[in-house]
Amino acid sequence: MTGDRIDRTAFDVVSLREADDSDYWLDRTPEERLNAMEFMRRVMYGRDRVSERLQRILEIAELKEG
Repeated sequence: MTGDRIDRTAFDVVSLREADDSDYWLDRTPEERLNAMEFMRRVMYGRDRVSERLQRILEIAELKEG
């Protein structure tokens, strides 16, 4: 990677307290928001782990008849 440089004018670094990206997300469609959430879950937990976790939660939440 010699010679590769970061264009520091392409982004700003701010503290989380100063960051307010709500306008950006409010301008996105519901589908775009859900896609972004799914992407973040897969980054954090991986594809297989996410589906296992979700399945386990749904099993616990099922109502018993009778």
